[in-house]
Amino acid sequence: MGDKPKILMVYTGGTIGMVKDSSSGALKPFDFSNILSNLPEAGSINCRLDTYSFPKLLDSSNINPGNWAEIASVIKDNYDAYDGFVVLHGTDTMAYTTSALSFMFSGLRKPVIFTGSQLPIGHLRTDAKENLITAVELAALRDTDGQAVIKEVCLYFQHELYRGNRSTKVNAEQFNAFASPNYPPLAHSGVHLTVNREFLLPETGKVFSLDTSLATDILLLHLFPGMNEALISHLLDYDGLKGVIMLSFGSGNAPSSPSFLNILEKKTSSGIPIVNITQCMKGAVSQGDYQVSEGLERIGVISGRDMTKEAAVTKMMHLLGVGAGYNEFKKLFENDLRGEISTIIIQ
Repeated sequence: MGDKPKILMVYTGGTIGMVKDSSSGALKPFDFSNILSNLPEAGSINCRLDTYSFPKLLDSSNINPGNWAEIASVIKDNYDAYDGFVVLHGTDTMAYTTSALSFMFSGLRKPVIFTGSQLPIGHLRTDAKENLITAVELAALRDTDGQAVIKEVCLYFQHELYRGNRSTKVNAEQFNAFASPNYPPLAHSGVHLTVNREFLLPETGKVFSLDTSLATDILLLHLFPGMNEALISHLLDYDGLKGVIMLSFGSGNAPSSPSFLNILEKKTSSGIPIVNITQCMKGAVSQGDYQVSEGLERIGVISGRDMTKEAAVTKMMHLLGVGAGYNEFKKLFENDLRGEISTIIIQ
């Protein structure tokens, strides 16, 4: 492939790609095929940069699993021709997309770095240029043996590189829009570009592959005090329901009333997995530590420990999509597959 790494920049849509029309003043999509003439700084990066724009640009609020498969397929189809990938994506659902692709890919040996911006690239105070340029720099990083330094799906924003399935959007108005509450940043961009190699995902030795099978008949159930149990029962009685992600209180606590537990047990006993993750930004579920979570453990609710909701949702979609039965699902969900959960091996 030559001395310089080849990077493919994939533009899916989002705020980052908008510039002001000189005649009307309205925002319009940026022509990424002429990126070097519009963003000359990118020409100073030690790589060969090509671009690909989706024919129909996507607002990230409209993103669905079919679009995740489209993005992943562009990367797979170009995997052998490029050394790394930068994906430009709207911020609203970026953490869902990075989480989903982390599970859809197996044996990834090249960087797939997502980024975006809070202000359009054509705005005077835009954060787009720094995010875009540094994302490309990170994707182009090579070890002395010529191999990629980063070999996983990541999200870069406001000077920090995060693991994609550890990221979540935390701010709608500030430039530091994302965080990785339960895992350290993989790299930091300051005066120097510092990579925290000890936190990078190691190679698995698996052959690179893509599986776009995703089950979407799942429910995200966010508990709150006084929630109507009849309504919960109605939601869980949906005929095609395949799984539930329950956002509980604190370290995995939920109402301990027999009626509430009976509603959940009706599902778990019929082979419908219910996963328990915390509503808290940081920390993990630890079922059984308090009396109010002992019942969840008894009826077979699965602990999602310190996963983000984005990782939990997309991991469930993936495992159900590839046909994991209840016992296999439980084992795989409680184990770390792509760096999404703090390491523990369930025998």
